[in-house]
Order: sequence, then C-alpha cells, then structure tokens
Amino acid sequence: MSVANYLTFIRIFISPIFLLVYIEHETFEISAFALPYILLFLLGVSELSDVFDGYFARKYNQVTDLGKILDPMADSIARISVFLTFTQAPVNLPMPLIFIFLYRDSVVSTLRTICALRGFALAARISGKAKAVVQAIAAFLILFLMIPHSLGYLSQGTLHTASTIIVAIAGIYTLFSGVDYIYANRVYIRKLLTLPVPAKAKTSS
Repeated sequence: MSVANYLTFIRIFISPIFLLVYIEHETFEISAFALPYILLFLLGVSELSDVFDGYFARKYNQVTDLGKILDPMADSIARISVFLTFTQAPVNLPMPLIFIFLYRDSVVSTLRTICALRGFALAARISGKAKAVVQAIAAFLILFLMIPHSLGYLSQGTLHTASTIIVAIAGIYTLFSGVDYIYANRVYIRKLLTLPVPAKAKTSS
C-alpha cells in the first residue's frame, strides 16, 4: 500500500457516504439548506483524491499494479455512484442516462483487462481524462443548482430539466470518449479478436 493507493480508497469509501447523505439527510438531521454544501464537500474531497493519487504515484515512483487496477475502478465507482444518486429526488435524473456512463466504463474496463491478460496494453486517451473532467463538472453544476432550489428560488421541475440537460451533454461526451478509445486501439482489439484461445482456457463440452 502506498499513499496514492490510500487516496484511491478514500474515493471508494466516500461514494456510499455521498449516497446515504443525499437520500437519508433527514435521518441524519441535515437540513435541505445544508445538504448541497455537505455534498459539495464530499464530492470535492473525492475529486481531489483523484488528482493527488496520480500526482503522488508519479512524484514518488509509487506506481503499482494494484494502483493501476484500483484507480480506474475507483473512478467508475465514484462517478457512477454520484449520478445514480441523482436519479432520486429532488434531482430525479432519468435512469437511461446513467447507463451511458455504466456501459462505457464496463466495455473499456473489460477490453483493457482482457488485453492485459493477452500481453498487450491499451493506451490511455486524452479523451478519457477529459471525460472525467466533464463528468466532474456536471456533478458540481448539479450540486450548485441544488443551492437555489433549497432556498426556494429554483423549482424542482427546473432543477430536473437543467440537470438532465447537463448530464445528457456529459453523456454524449462520455459516449464519444468510448468510441475514441476503441478506435484508437483498434489494432490491439483486432488482435484480441483473432488470437486463438489458449489451450488451458478451453473447456470440454
């Protein structure tokens, strides 16, 4: 375990806390006024952990195989958890939008893992890093919109519509980043599809 990996675990740990605070804030005696600020704090800590785990890993030469697996997994868990949380009131995001994020990350993670097992790595793309920034901005914007809503200046309908548009834009870019990733690594993916299955992996019928 390194400092970078501990920061990654913080991101995973915060995800269910974000969900619980959003859904059960009344149980925890958190007012509607205070809720957006607490969620902004949790999301800020999560995003900062994403920034600094990579920084520490590179600066102190702490890049590990565990970290290579945990970091993208933590990113997916954290951001998909946030958007899944927003499918509940008062934001009420449409569930189909969330599946764009889920499917994109599932496909890319599966391809990356299978190719690694076959002995070649799929290169990361700038569009993938930009995707993370776009999704983070979308989440922060929704939380900022919750502030005037909590004060009665923004109706729930307007909050829902604006949040849906924001996440739809993030979803379109997320879809683009997935297509870009697959296209940029098409040579390796073609190898993956054409390589014979190792004998030990075959099972008898």
